[in-house]
Amino acid sequence: MWINNIELINFRNYDNIKINLKDNINVFYGENAQGKTNIVEAIFLSSIGKSFRTNRDKDLIKFSENKAMIEIQFKKSDREGNIKIEIGDKKQIYLNGIKIKKLSELLGNINIVIFTPDDINILKGGPQNRRKFLDIMISQLRPNYMHVLTLYLKTLEQRNNYLKQIKLEKKDESLLDIWDEKLVEYGLKIYQYRKEFIEKLQNKIENIHKEITQGKEKIEIKYFSDASTRQNFINELKSRRKLDIIKGFSTKGIHRDDFIIYINDKEVETFGSQGQNRTAILSLKLSELKVIYDEIGEYPILLLDDFMSELDDKRKKNLLKYIKNIQVIITCTEKIILENLNYFSYNVIDGRIKEE
Repeated sequence: MWINNIELINFRNYDNIKINLKDNINVFYGENAQGKTNIVEAIFLSSIGKSFRTNRDKDLIKFSENKAMIEIQFKKSDREGNIKIEIGDKKQIYLNGIKIKKLSELLGNINIVIFTPDDINILKGGPQNRRKFLDIMISQLRPNYMHVLTLYLKTLEQRNNYLKQIKLEKKDESLLDIWDEKLVEYGLKIYQYRKEFIEKLQNKIENIHKEITQGKEKIEIKYFSDASTRQNFINELKSRRKLDIIKGFSTKGIHRDDFIIYINDKEVETFGSQGQNRTAILSLKLSELKVIYDEIGEYPILLLDDFMSELDDKRKKNLLKYIKNIQVIITCTEKIILENLNYFSYNVIDGRIKEE
């Protein structure tokens, strides 16, 4: 899988530019705030339908302009494709010239794995960061996952609104059963998806981490959920009902799911060194790469946004071992040398790109 070219019009700091990419390693270098990450963001947006940097589509439009456009030509082992995203008052997405009706129609066309300096927050930040990591990976491989998750979150919002009405307006508490049934229905499906892919990651990460640490560390991922069984989820919702009414929101459910990474049987977030946390993230992302390959039969596109600066020489070498025969987009502040690898460099200066 690879991207042939990207066209950007009024996207972030780009006026009108077309970038031809190579099917191996593409290095975009330049000083900060020149537009390197904007290229990665455009690819991510074309894969997932959302930015990893902002929730506001208007932020993607060049200052003083009213609309922006991204168009990407991509190729997979079995087909070629075109994705166009128009951003204005609304966001319109077209797949091979046809406007999509649901985001799930976009997912899975361009598969990606992204590394950013903020990825350390997958381990060091709150559970929402770990759920987001899972959501991005699973939705690319099981587009229906995002559909079910959206239904769950809408139901959760309705339940939370009714909880407030019970508290403030003395509404009938028994009507919560309606939302509880739906939460359980959708939640169990989401749990099964997440459990499946946590197991797939665990199968990959054990050997990858063992190789990176030369057998010195054992890594394990444990998944925690309120929806492990139907009865367990129902019991949790009922037992917390009074508290939920007081608080005005649902304190139990798959929206509270989490996974914890252990190294040598200790939580890496709490007890791991900075180096161990960075190695664990590297192992996790490389495991994601392998899981996607097993699922679709080809490697996803690897996006490394200023990530090389986060790694020491040893970890860089471990990463570089895994990026052969993969299209890679690297951004960095200085021109880099990748020994024994075929790569192409592009200098980015204030929204202009010079291929070298």
